[in-house]
Amino acid sequence: MCIPAISIKIIMIKKIFIALLVTISLGLSAQEKFECKESWVQKIRDIAPGKPEIQPVKTRKVLMFSRFTGYNHWVVPHTNEVIKVLGEKTGVFDVVISTDIFSFEKQNLKKYDAIILNNNCSKSPRRDLIMDALDEDTNFSEGQKKSKAAELEANLINYVKKGGGLMVVHGAIVMQNNSEPFSEMVGGSFDYHPPQQEVTLELADPDHALLKAFKGKSFVHVDEPYLFNKAYTKKNFRPLLYMDTSKLNRNKKPFDEKIKYVSWIKKYGKGRVFYVSPSHNAQSFEDARLLKFFLDGIQYVLGDLNCDDSPVQL
Repeated sequence: MCIPAISIKIIMIKKIFIALLVTISLGLSAQEKFECKESWVQKIRDIAPGKPEIQPVKTRKVLMFSRFTGYNHWVVPHTNEVIKVLGEKTGVFDVVISTDIFSFEKQNLKKYDAIILNNNCSKSPRRDLIMDALDEDTNFSEGQKKSKAAELEANLINYVKKGGGLMVVHGAIVMQNNSEPFSEMVGGSFDYHPPQQEVTLELADPDHALLKAFKGKSFVHVDEPYLFNKAYTKKNFRPLLYMDTSKLNRNKKPFDEKIKYVSWIKKYGKGRVFYVSPSHNAQSFEDARLLKFFLDGIQYVLGDLNCDDSPVQL
């Protein structure tokens, strides 16, 4: 049977139209990966803040821990460079980047004024990056690994409790995801996320000192909309950014709350903690507002920038 030429053209037009719709949809839900090249780093240098909110008396030392054993977020090297640029351009801090799990030995932690955890995703279902890393070390027996893992996690937690600063970026909340002490320190644990999509982040308190970068306006970018559990349910933190779940799509189950927080600060013992979910994609850093937000958050955990970090009665 011969199909009329006009019918073939209509079919082809329909296929092209559907392909365009799929392409547009994918473009809104995910962003293309790219290598962290010097040209991109220079772009970040050009738009990064050159002056901090508070000029410290001296430059501090920050440990940037960037090891992962589970999911590999492609933004890890980009985040390393963003933090380096913020430190170098403002003179607020110097960065030491490490993937060595023994960075959490007590004597080593004493060298640093703050720690930044960069997308330290652990393997599922155990969700214990320290044990994952020790599994790769043949010098330890099974019992020794468990003992050492508990020691290193305790070192990190006590470091913050005694006054150290801690910034947790995006997937780093998964590092010790099944550990209640780690969850209490950070303010929550990772639950799941709907697919990547355009997310509008609202300001929990537009007048808060750490939200100055956004000038009272929401922040829109493409990201994984992270959702949290464990200690998050207590909301024992000062919320900074949130998303309206009624505006999210393609969720696998109904949301239990309309407002979900994706960034917050909190006191932990004598230390300070800053959690920031943005971003899974390096493109988000091409917005000067996010760069300033990161810098201000780092100054908060370093103790430079004093602001209200009391839990909000929700």
